[in-house]
This record gives sequence, C-alpha cells and structure tokens, in this order.
Amino acid sequence: MITCTSIEEVRQHIDCIDRDLVSLLARRGNLVNQAAAFKNTTAQVKAPSRVEDVIAKVRAVAEDCGASAEIIEKVYRAMIAAFIEEELSAHAASQRTSL
Repeated sequence: MITCTSIEEVRQHIDCIDRDLVSLLARRGNLVNQAAAFKNTTAQVKAPSRVEDVIAKVRAVAEDCGASAEIIEKVYRAMIAAFIEEELSAHAASQRTSL
C-alpha cells in the first residue's frame, strides 16, 4: 500500500495506474477481437452466461483484494458492454463481406 504525502503524489500514482490500466485494456481488447473470429452468431458474441461467469470471477477477486465488488462489477459491466458492441460491429461487417 502506498502512502502519499501530497495531492500531487496521489495524482502521479493515479496517472501511473491509469497507464497500466489502459495497456491492460488494450491487451484485453486484442483478445476480444481474436475471440470474434471463433464466433458464428450474434448470440455467441453476446454470450450472457459468459458475461455472468466473468462478473462472478471479478467480484471474487475484488473481495480478495479488499476492493468494492459493486464498483468492480459496474466497471466490468460497462467494459464488457463496450467490447461486445465493438465485437458485434466487427461480426456484422464480416458477415456482409462473406456474402
């Protein structure tokens, strides 16, 4: 745990974490795009049971880390929805080009 002595130090640490988070989100997005190639239907893209599995896992991780499971769930639901939207667009485009 980091103990900061000024707001500037807090902000520097937050900026560093934000860089790491964006890098990790980019890596996750790349894998989501790869997964799209293995899906044939929009139902497979939406995969509600997979979404709920992921939510359950990250809530458990949040609790293990001492984070708010509710906040983590909200963040993940927003992130997953954005990735699904992107994946649905890519899927629709691939369906048009395969016709």
